[in-house]
Amino acid sequence: MKRSRALIAGGLGILLLWSAALFAQDRALYVKKKIHGKERTVLTMDFSKIKKPSSVEEFNPVFHNPPVHQDTTGTCWAFATTSFLESEVYRLYGKKVKLSEMFTVYHEYLEKVRRFVREKGNSAFGQGSEHNAVILRMKQYGAVPYSAYTGLINGRKRYNHTPMFREIKNYLDFIKKHGYWYEDEVLDHVKHILNRYMGKPPSKITVDGKEMTPKEYLKNVLQLPLDDYVAFMSTESVPFYTKGEYKVPDNWWHSKEYYNVPLDVFYRIIKNAIRHGYSVALGGDVSEPGKNGKEEVAVIPSFDIPGKYINQDAREFRFYNHTSTDDHAIHLIGYKHLGGHDWFLIKDSARSAYVGPHKGYSFFRDDYVKLKMLVFLVHKDAAKDVLKKFKEAKAAKSN
Repeated sequence: MKRSRALIAGGLGILLLWSAALFAQDRALYVKKKIHGKERTVLTMDFSKIKKPSSVEEFNPVFHNPPVHQDTTGTCWAFATTSFLESEVYRLYGKKVKLSEMFTVYHEYLEKVRRFVREKGNSAFGQGSEHNAVILRMKQYGAVPYSAYTGLINGRKRYNHTPMFREIKNYLDFIKKHGYWYEDEVLDHVKHILNRYMGKPPSKITVDGKEMTPKEYLKNVLQLPLDDYVAFMSTESVPFYTKGEYKVPDNWWHSKEYYNVPLDVFYRIIKNAIRHGYSVALGGDVSEPGKNGKEEVAVIPSFDIPGKYINQDAREFRFYNHTSTDDHAIHLIGYKHLGGHDWFLIKDSARSAYVGPHKGYSFFRDDYVKLKMLVFLVHKDAAKDVLKKFKEAKAAKSN
């Protein structure tokens, strides 16, 4: 019995030493950092041992316009998806266009307010949204070049939606408190607020000497096949190979048009897409110790979870307990393999992407994409084999 206890104790000791060695591969660090003007102590890691890409050019990225700073706005979803669609126009037709993010943002605010009134205040209202919201607004309102509508007026050079959002939010709180559910009047008032801060969006634009509406520009100039873009997620809360709701606050209209696939398939679509010339609009969590703007990398440190143990359950656990949240949208534009890992080139509109040497870019490692990227939007041709499984599963269910 004593010998057995000794063996057990020895075995536990070896196990503890092995675990300590395993989890000590990436050293945790605490640093002081200014966040929203306040100094805070945050957990990060030692990045000195990370073998990472050294330049944007070594990725041989797909065509994309230079990064654009979203400044003080919560509209990453519009910047990432607009960039994605600009790349799609080039991929499909070889045309270079710079589109207005704020034309979409303006109309997204109106649709949020419309639903807020119709739902008697029981609809989320924030600055955030999802990739497929851009598709919906373009179908509804069209699109315009950036030169036709910047969303910057009165000599402003940078975006700051904080006071505008606060004013709209206070007004919506007022109408909810008093039960003032008059849709046309509420929308008219919100338009006045938007116009004061962003300017009134054009109803007609001139392109190459031709006058047209935003819808005509979308149809005749951009010619984007908006119905061909599909959104994917990977969660155990919905049966795989069925469509369902991406349950986050920024999916404020409760879209159920997300194709749900296992994690290995989710990752494979992303990797195969970029390797075959399709860029990808990604969404997920960037508030992590392994994500660092100055270092321009996003990795999962071993003190969180060793990369080889990242699986569907590890991902699900973090989504369930809200340590993986839907807080940012980005545009994936390049791929390379380095040091035994897949690396992805990211075009990013957030402030943190402008503190390193490659302004507006960062490098995401495979483990970070698998664990922390929660949804993506891509052209359907990049996932033909997977979408076929959805049709087969639907047919089998109906028989």
